[in-house]
Amino acid sequence: MTIAISPAVIADAVEPVPSKLRIQALDVIRGLAILGILAVNADGFAAPQSASLKPAMWLFPNVGWTAISYWVMDTFFHEKFLTIFSMLFGVSLFLVGGDGTDPRKGRILARRLAVLLVFGLLHGFGIWWGDILSLYAVTGFLMFFCRSWKPKLLMGIGVSLYAAMALSAVPTAAYPFAPPSARAEAGAALIPDPKALADRKAKTLERMVEAKASWAGAYRLNTKEYLNLLSGNPWLIPQTLALMMIGLSLFKSGFLAGKSSNRRYVVAIAAGAAALVFVACLAWQADVLERPVLGDKGLSLLLTPVVSLAYVGGLVLLLRSGAGKLLSPLAAAGRMAFTNYITQSLIMTSIFYGGRGALMGEVDRPGLWALTAAVWLLQLVWSWLWLSRFEMGPLEWIWRCLTLGQLVPLRKPA
Repeated sequence: MTIAISPAVIADAVEPVPSKLRIQALDVIRGLAILGILAVNADGFAAPQSASLKPAMWLFPNVGWTAISYWVMDTFFHEKFLTIFSMLFGVSLFLVGGDGTDPRKGRILARRLAVLLVFGLLHGFGIWWGDILSLYAVTGFLMFFCRSWKPKLLMGIGVSLYAAMALSAVPTAAYPFAPPSARAEAGAALIPDPKALADRKAKTLERMVEAKASWAGAYRLNTKEYLNLLSGNPWLIPQTLALMMIGLSLFKSGFLAGKSSNRRYVVAIAAGAAALVFVACLAWQADVLERPVLGDKGLSLLLTPVVSLAYVGGLVLLLRSGAGKLLSPLAAAGRMAFTNYITQSLIMTSIFYGGRGALMGEVDRPGLWALTAAVWLLQLVWSWLWLSRFEMGPLEWIWRCLTLGQLVPLRKPA
């Protein structure tokens, strides 16, 4: 079915509205996504980019709990929550800008994306290189022209584009028609040469020493790494655009708004569970046994949205079972997702970057999980406390004021 979006709900993204008018499912899903993203990003705070998300390049031996800790993140978190967040960003473009029939809402959306791009660049250069906001802002300008499309068109193009990008990551040697010799050669290339690996680790250690030495050293490295990330962002735009299309389609059809049938959510959970088992096996081969399967990254990426939607289905069913009050801290974290995303970077760089904690390279992956859990608890508590007094998070308020060119109310009416 297609749901009708009331003007009050659309206005929610532009002007403060009472909490009861919000779509609770979106807030809870966004809250889970922003917390889950930290579990993946933690690698990029604790080590240089050349070692982040690379078990063979990690600064501690990839054995025992170190390997298992990475496998848990890779299986249950890596790409899954970023996928949800990308889908929800597509929804937000519609909630702010409407279906394209109102020029005023279109202008507001364009300004909102322009402000986000500035925030993203400030975040990437000034705080942490792993910024995603600039990618979302640029992709959002493309999605700007798709928000009026019907759910089926959005889904058809989004799935096709996403599948094409995921399958492009599968080498031709992995396909059944590939000759055995090509498959054997490609498989051997997955195991890094020990000397080349040692050289890369030595360079990583040099970068780490620079980043730990001082505030200036940390940001010299951070600038280089963010520029490197920006150079690769054009290749991520099609995949991100596809996820935004899929997300908006699922919202318009009721799934992300929590308005689909229980059966639809149960099917999503079952499909996601099956996909997760397959992904877990591939990840175990690569992360723990260090014998990756040829084409595993592309296959895992292809299945990621299926797993992500299983998480969404589980949250919606929890809400329907009466767990709304229990999940209210998660909803609060979702309503303050922008603030929480930036504060995650501020907290973690304060721990790991030079001129502050300077612990880069000194915390192994089990320790990263402990830090991540501590930040989760902090943000769940502070988001709930803040929103008990204010309409929105502090950075959400600044973003909205800059978008509208005027001050909007922040404190809740007495």
